[in-house]
Amino acid sequence: MIDETSNIAAPPKTDETRSASDAESGPVAVKKPRGKAAAKAAAAAIEQRIGYTFANPALLATAFTHVSALKAARNRADSYQRLEFLGDHVLGLVVSDMLYRAFPKADEGELSKRLADLVRKETCVDVAKSLGFLDAIKLGSVGAGAGARLRKSVLGDICEAVIGAVFLDGGYAAAAKFVEANWVERMRKPQRPLRDPKTVLQEWAQGKGLPVPVYREVERTGPHHDPQFRVAVDLPDLPSAEGIGGSKRAAEKAAASAMLASQQVKGGGNVG
Repeated sequence: MIDETSNIAAPPKTDETRSASDAESGPVAVKKPRGKAAAKAAAAAIEQRIGYTFANPALLATAFTHVSALKAARNRADSYQRLEFLGDHVLGLVVSDMLYRAFPKADEGELSKRLADLVRKETCVDVAKSLGFLDAIKLGSVGAGAGARLRKSVLGDICEAVIGAVFLDGGYAAAAKFVEANWVERMRKPQRPLRDPKTVLQEWAQGKGLPVPVYREVERTGPHHDPQFRVAVDLPDLPSAEGIGGSKRAAEKAAASAMLASQQVKGGGNVG
């Protein structure tokens, strides 16, 4: 007896039967939820590091989204850029308040110099690195090498965007708490001297009735793409002092610092 059903083709899968089959056979049906779960876990890890939980998680996501990750039709406002603008000014206000309270005897000139040092892009990059922001930046299809460079170039901006996002979500108090937690030690120990050693040396020389210091290149070594300069600085009746740097300006600063140190003048540490 012939089994008449053996030659009957199986009916094509419909969307409904395909979904049911895939659900039975494994991973396809759970890929999207798993991606959402991973993104949520990553956001929670960032919140833990920054010490703030967002009521509106979309703000945090926007703070880490580069414009390259947006579809062409979407508004650039969905990238971090507007939040960076806001965060930059919030950072300036919070740090100004911190400085005003921490240095009651400092005049406006010193406060301005300290502020400039604390809100500069390099400081924001340093904070962002310490909080592990680098790998969380969302980019579009820019290539691995270009992506690594792009992440580094916008890292400071992302840090300011996070400040802006915290400010919008939790108000000034929340933003101030985040800034204080990450800037107070940097405020107490400035990363750079507050004054250019060349300026300090010139002012000191003028106070002694001496002419303007004279800088002269003593030696240049190394390849063209990576030179090293040795520069001397001269003042009448004082021994010359020398400094070395990767540029003439850096070498001049090092020389000025050396002369200030030899004359035991404070406030003229070398600036990179």
